Amino acid sequence: MAKPIQGLPGNSGHIHISLCDLEGRNLFALDKPDPNPKWPDIAGLSRIGQHFLAGLLEALPDIMPLLAPTINSYKRLIENYWAPVHLSWGLEDRIASIRLIAPPVCSPKATRFEVRVPGADMHPHYTLSALLAAGWRGVQKELPLTIPPMSARNKADPQLELLPKSLHDALRRFSAEGS
Repeated sequence: MAKPIQGLPGNSGHIHISLCDLEGRNLFALDKPDPNPKWPDIAGLSRIGQHFLAGLLEALPDIMPLLAPTINSYKRLIENYWAPVHLSWGLEDRIASIRLIAPPVCSPKATRFEVRVPGADMHPHYTLSALLAAGWRGVQKELPLTIPPMSARNKADPQLELLPKSLHDALRRFSAEGS
């Protein structure tokens, strides 16, 4: 159950995603940090990693019913209880929807994304399938990373897009034409 006790943090089902080639080389990592990254948070993230992240961010609000499938799921996704409520990302940011784990905080081979939205009540196969499809779509379409990391934003910024706050809102968005 995602939120068994009112007033206490809930139970998460965070998913870590990395992508390796046939030789085992992490495709999200750069061999050497980018000397001129758009944001310092992505200095160790490859172009494939940036496109994958852009795909995740584009899809996240639309696939919420797969990440948070019950009414109870949304009781966990409230501010100030360690659960993400905004469409956001950041290097080692444990409040963001997607936490980037990359150099300099880890070795290049350990570079990965931690998707922090799913709760303990998600179905892991559906959730992972949706996340991989979303990220790979970003790679195939070479989607640009347009959302700045949380380190470059004010966490109280009213322009931060909120994730759906209820299963009803999530299902409406999930089933909307063009989603």
